[in-house]
Amino acid sequence: MSAHRSRRRPTLAAIVMLLLASLQASPSHSTDTQAAAQPASASRSPVVLPASHEGGFRYHLRVDAPSALRPLIEANVGLARWQEFEDMTPPLFDRLARDAIGEARDAAAALGWFGARVEISVDAHAQPASVVLTLTPGEPTRIRNVDVRVDGIAAKDIPVGTGAIAQLQRDWRLPHGDMFTQSRWTLAKGTAVSQLAAAGYASAKIAASEALIDPDALAADLRVTLDSGPLFHVGDLRIHGLKRYPPDLILNFSTIGKGDRYDQQALDQFVRRLNATGYFASVQATVDPDPANAVAAPVDIAVIEAPTKRIDTGIGYSTDTRFRANLSWRDVDVDEHGRQFAVDARLEQKLSSVSTRLTSPPNAAGWSDSVSAELEHTDIENLVTGTVIAGVRRQGIDERDNWNFGAALYFDQQLPQGADNITSHALFVDTIRTWRRTDDLVAPTRGYNVAVQVGAGIPGVSSRGFGRFIAQFAAWHPLSRDLTLSMRAEAGAVIAQSRVGVPSPLLFRTGGDTTVRGYAFQSLGVKDGDAIVPGRYYAMANAEVTKWLSDSVGIATFVDAGNAVDVPADLRHLALGYGIGGRLRTPIGPFRLDLAYGHDVHQLRIHFSVGLAF
Repeated sequence: MSAHRSRRRPTLAAIVMLLLASLQASPSHSTDTQAAAQPASASRSPVVLPASHEGGFRYHLRVDAPSALRPLIEANVGLARWQEFEDMTPPLFDRLARDAIGEARDAAAALGWFGARVEISVDAHAQPASVVLTLTPGEPTRIRNVDVRVDGIAAKDIPVGTGAIAQLQRDWRLPHGDMFTQSRWTLAKGTAVSQLAAAGYASAKIAASEALIDPDALAADLRVTLDSGPLFHVGDLRIHGLKRYPPDLILNFSTIGKGDRYDQQALDQFVRRLNATGYFASVQATVDPDPANAVAAPVDIAVIEAPTKRIDTGIGYSTDTRFRANLSWRDVDVDEHGRQFAVDARLEQKLSSVSTRLTSPPNAAGWSDSVSAELEHTDIENLVTGTVIAGVRRQGIDERDNWNFGAALYFDQQLPQGADNITSHALFVDTIRTWRRTDDLVAPTRGYNVAVQVGAGIPGVSSRGFGRFIAQFAAWHPLSRDLTLSMRAEAGAVIAQSRVGVPSPLLFRTGGDTTVRGYAFQSLGVKDGDAIVPGRYYAMANAEVTKWLSDSVGIATFVDAGNAVDVPADLRHLALGYGIGGRLRTPIGPFRLDLAYGHDVHQLRIHFSVGLAF
């Protein structure tokens, strides 16, 4: 049996390239060769091959270039893409080799290396022939000048339009001194258009743009002009996909109304609210960007309803409460009116609980009511507690200006090691007011949050009458494009003659992943026997500077201070902790992994947590 190697028929592209090569009468083909002097094997003369190559030509290409450039060269240089072609001929190879110089330089230019040098060498006597493409990138091209302008109504829309223009100019993704690449240039223009569209100009577009490259100076001058188009206002909300629920269930969560100025951030917040309800597996919202409809632009809300019942289980670990197992069961439509019933069980080494909650969907005024009950057991710092809580709450759905009212019965037992047991109960009523003024609710980089809670244990139906007050403040401020300062401060007080008779969840301890790092979870409090028990006053503050290495990954340094006491004067001494950590922005909030030193206890501790503290 004779061996037979199948050969593919030449493709149309191969025939065309072969014809072009055969028509090449002289070495007058011009590729951009200012970056390199070409060796004879890469000259415009045909490659001279030994007789053994006359019936067919096989070669192997090696690309000698920086790792960041190599994949792009291999994908865009014909000499790399055709090396497995079985019907290769010397004229076709010669054509590919000569074209490869310009193709490789173009590939390098796409990543900002406009001064790249390219050389090609061929060892035609090897079997197969050995071809080496060497690319030396040289110095990158950097941004010298940036001119970003906006024409149209936005330029005269004070303060919202002009503020959006100023913001997109500040946030321009390719500033002076940065390396120019085609992908970053495209991204920068697209981001600017998106920012302008999100501010109410949904039909914003690029009117003109150019990137002028000075190859001698290795500099790029960028000019972009955006056309804002008209200002959009919200028209009808068109809901698609509802089967089980009435349209009011969606409309009562809305952050936008007919006639409102279009705001992409408000629309995104609306989508986040609906996604968080549990009613839907998917929610998408889009505005009609047709300028003709700008006066009343329809907004399409497309939903896919989720199964009404869901059970979740999980195991985990945190540096505060150690190993954890949890089980939850939810029915988001327990009565066919959108009321949600949930049962959550949590088992940890230091804290265990089981709770139930019945929650109504928000009404047209934006209020949601709930009834809950919880049983909690803790064993922290030689203090064992058992608490039963039953309560009702009314909460607004506005995340940025939120009101929260509640009343709850507490039955509590504290068993401190080496001290007297304490049993207490209280009817506690409270109001919580929260203001959020940040650029993003989940992962803020600019702005502040403030929360104030005022409550009281009602005399006569509580083992001790008392007042309770908590104030919380957090702020974020960008120091530069990749450097962010965040600060947080909290203080609280229980106004009573003694902590005895006040349920332990309404008193204060601190220390741990999200409060004072460098100290064990709730290890800062009042010494009672061999236990650390909660006190009537607390204060805590921290400052953190994060250097962002990319859009989502950063390194932080921080200082924390805090304590919980029974006498206000004792707050003159705050436990100090400081250290370094890693940061990762995620869809559920920032992920933090910290190494902290507790100054008072002379210990290093590892902490990790996800999400905002409040």
